[in-house]
Amino acid sequence: MLTDPIADMLTRIRNAQHARKSIVRIPFSRQKLAILKVLEANEFVGKVSENTTEKFPMIEVELRDSSEFQFRRISKPGRRVYAKSSEIKPVLSDLGIAVISTSAGFLTNREAREKKLGGEIICEVY
Repeated sequence: MLTDPIADMLTRIRNAQHARKSIVRIPFSRQKLAILKVLEANEFVGKVSENTTEKFPMIEVELRDSSEFQFRRISKPGRRVYAKSSEIKPVLSDLGIAVISTSAGFLTNREAREKKLGGEIICEVY
Protein backbone atom coordinates (compact mmCIF):
# COMPACT_ATOMS: atom_id res chain seq x y z
CA MET A 1 0.00 0.00 0.00
CA LEU A 2 1.35 3.39 -0.98
CA THR A 3 1.13 6.08 1.63
CA ASP A 4 2.66 8.82 -0.51
CA PRO A 5 1.81 8.54 -4.23
CA ILE A 6 3.62 11.79 -5.12
CA ALA A 7 6.87 10.52 -3.60
CA ASP A 8 6.35 7.28 -5.54
CA MET A 9 5.95 9.28 -8.77
CA LEU A 10 9.15 11.24 -8.10
CA THR A 11 11.02 8.02 -7.29
CA ARG A 12 9.84 6.39 -10.53
CA ILE A 13 11.13 9.36 -12.51
CA ARG A 14 14.43 9.38 -10.61
CA ASN A 15 14.92 5.63 -11.17
CA ALA A 16 14.11 5.95 -14.88
CA GLN A 17 16.68 8.75 -15.20
CA HIS A 18 19.38 6.62 -13.57
CA ALA A 19 18.48 3.68 -15.82
CA ARG A 20 18.61 6.03 -18.85
CA LYS A 21 15.04 5.25 -19.90
CA SER A 22 13.30 7.54 -22.35
CA ILE A 23 9.73 6.97 -21.10
CA VAL A 24 8.39 6.29 -17.62
CA ARG A 25 4.84 5.11 -16.87
CA ILE A 26 3.10 6.28 -13.70
CA PRO A 27 -0.35 5.31 -12.35
CA PHE A 28 -2.86 8.06 -13.14
CA SER A 29 -4.20 10.67 -10.76
CA ARG A 30 -5.26 14.22 -11.49
CA GLN A 31 -2.86 15.57 -8.88
CA LYS A 32 0.14 13.77 -10.40
CA LEU A 33 -0.89 14.92 -13.88
CA ALA A 34 -1.10 18.55 -12.72
CA ILE A 35 2.36 18.36 -11.10
CA LEU A 36 3.83 16.79 -14.25
CA LYS A 37 2.24 19.51 -16.41
CA VAL A 38 4.07 22.13 -14.29
CA LEU A 39 7.34 20.21 -14.80
CA GLU A 40 6.63 19.96 -18.54
CA ALA A 41 5.93 23.71 -18.80
CA ASN A 42 9.27 24.43 -17.10
CA GLU A 43 11.10 21.96 -19.40
CA PHE A 44 12.23 19.50 -16.72
CA VAL A 45 10.46 16.63 -18.52
CA GLY A 46 9.40 16.14 -22.11
CA LYS A 47 5.88 15.41 -23.28
CA VAL A 48 3.36 14.27 -20.67
CA SER A 49 0.43 12.23 -21.98
CA GLU A 50 -2.45 10.30 -20.52
CA ASN A 51 -2.87 6.66 -21.63
CA THR A 52 -6.40 5.37 -20.97
CA THR A 53 -6.41 2.46 -23.41
CA GLU A 54 -5.48 -0.12 -20.79
CA LYS A 55 -7.43 -1.46 -17.83
CA PHE A 56 -5.77 0.99 -15.44
CA PRO A 57 -5.07 4.50 -16.74
CA MET A 58 -1.42 5.54 -16.78
CA ILE A 59 0.56 8.73 -17.34
CA GLU A 60 3.43 8.45 -19.81
CA VAL A 61 6.29 10.89 -19.30
CA GLU A 62 9.06 11.36 -21.85
CA LEU A 63 12.36 12.13 -20.17
CA ARG A 64 14.90 14.48 -21.72
CA ASP A 65 18.17 12.83 -22.71
CA SER A 66 20.55 15.56 -21.68
CA SER A 67 19.11 16.77 -18.40
CA GLU A 68 19.22 14.86 -15.16
CA PHE A 69 17.60 16.79 -12.35
CA GLN A 70 17.06 16.31 -8.63
CA PHE A 71 13.81 16.17 -6.66
CA ARG A 72 13.22 16.91 -3.03
CA ARG A 73 9.84 16.17 -1.47
CA ILE A 74 9.02 18.95 0.99
CA SER A 75 5.47 18.39 2.23
CA LYS A 76 4.92 14.80 3.33
CA PRO A 77 1.80 13.01 4.60
CA GLY A 78 3.12 13.07 8.17
CA ARG A 79 4.28 16.68 8.03
CA ARG A 80 2.58 19.14 5.71
CA VAL A 81 4.48 22.33 4.89
CA TYR A 82 2.53 25.48 4.06
CA ALA A 83 3.86 28.93 3.20
CA LYS A 84 2.44 32.38 2.61
CA SER A 85 3.40 34.13 -0.61
CA SER A 86 5.88 36.31 1.28
CA GLU A 87 7.55 33.21 2.79
CA ILE A 88 8.14 31.40 -0.53
CA LYS A 89 11.86 31.41 -1.25
CA PRO A 90 13.77 30.85 -4.51
CA VAL A 91 15.15 27.37 -5.14
CA LEU A 92 18.88 27.22 -5.82
CA SER A 93 19.10 30.96 -6.65
CA ASP A 94 16.10 30.61 -9.01
CA LEU A 95 17.78 27.88 -11.09
CA GLY A 96 15.19 25.39 -9.83
CA ILE A 97 11.50 25.53 -9.02
CA ALA A 98 9.22 24.61 -6.17
CA VAL A 99 5.83 23.14 -7.06
CA ILE A 100 3.15 24.69 -4.86
CA SER A 101 -0.48 23.64 -4.50
CA THR A 102 -2.52 26.84 -4.33
CA SER A 103 -6.17 27.75 -4.62
CA ALA A 104 -5.46 28.55 -8.30
CA GLY A 105 -4.01 25.08 -8.95
CA PHE A 106 -0.42 23.89 -9.03
CA LEU A 107 2.05 26.73 -9.63
CA THR A 108 5.79 27.28 -9.48
CA ASN A 109 7.27 29.35 -6.67
CA ARG A 110 7.79 32.30 -9.05
CA GLU A 111 4.18 32.24 -10.29
CA ALA A 112 2.83 31.95 -6.73
CA ARG A 113 4.89 34.95 -5.61
CA GLU A 114 3.73 37.02 -8.62
CA LYS A 115 0.07 36.16 -7.98
CA LYS A 116 0.55 36.62 -4.22
CA LEU A 117 -0.76 33.12 -3.46
CA GLY A 118 0.45 30.83 -0.71
CA GLY A 119 -0.15 27.13 -0.34
CA GLU A 120 1.35 23.72 0.29
CA ILE A 121 4.92 23.29 -0.95
CA ILE A 122 4.84 19.90 -2.68
CA CYS A 123 8.42 19.48 -3.90
CA GLU A 124 11.52 21.23 -5.18
CA VAL A 125 13.08 20.42 -8.54
CA TYR A 126 16.58 21.57 -9.54
